Amino acid sequence: MVIEKILNNNVIITTDENDKEIVVMGRGLAYKKRTGDHISKDKVDKVFKLSDPNMSDKFKELIADIPMRYMELSDEIILQAKEKLGKRLNDSIYISLTDHIYTAIERVREGVNVKNALLWDIKRFYQSEFKIGLEALDYIEEKFEIRLPEDEAGFIALHIVNAQMDQNIKVIYEITQMIQEITNVVKYHYRIVFNEDSVYYYRFITHLKYFAERLISNKSYENNEDDLLEVIKVKYKNAYKCIEKLDEFIHKKYNYNLTDEEKLYLTIHVERVVSKSIK
Repeated sequence: MVIEKILNNNVIITTDENDKEIVVMGRGLAYKKRTGDHISKDKVDKVFKLSDPNMSDKFKELIADIPMRYMELSDEIILQAKEKLGKRLNDSIYISLTDHIYTAIERVREGVNVKNALLWDIKRFYQSEFKIGLEALDYIEEKFEIRLPEDEAGFIALHIVNAQMDQNIKVIYEITQMIQEITNVVKYHYRIVFNEDSVYYYRFITHLKYFAERLISNKSYENNEDDLLEVIKVKYKNAYKCIEKLDEFIHKKYNYNLTDEEKLYLTIHVERVVSKSIK
């Protein structure tokens, strides 16, 4: 393994067996070394391969500015998230999460706490990610002897959600707000409290995430005429009335009209989640 560039004493740039650039980390890896020197593989603790060249450049800049232990902590949290969620996470999370954790710790040390306005919604809509965020606070306290507020677990959860959906944090905030608005329309129509432990609630929220993402990204289902919608209108009359209210709300706020396909699936999901929430 030949050093092509030294970022700091613990991080170098080199290439793998396919001549692809990689970032290699290890304590004291580049100490008293120069470009062109060889590094023993037994000194390597972690190898990062970022598929996007733009992300790779940003990653190098981040590593050069932030101590290695923050990257190690972030990598541990990301690994836990991948294992527990069973999902692929975008490479961008190595940059965004590391930078956020570093900044958050520095802020709290200076006595500055930032409130997370969406904390309550994050707890409800991204339960698995929020749990990982809470565990991350334990890791941070263990390694840095500082306890970050619960708001930060919410921010960490959003970074994980972001990495699943390939969207930026601003869009994730917008998606979360839209989910809250839609669930409120349903709750007020039926005057109920959702059973948030129900699998039907989980499926409903998952459907809303992708619906909101499509709407914000200006994508939609094709507006095909579907005989099934006519059947659903009759079978689930109240649920369809709820969707008509939702359609009116979305049109007023977002200047968007639900397609028949969207009305169909939303009606079915609402009927299921409501029927399992009424006790």
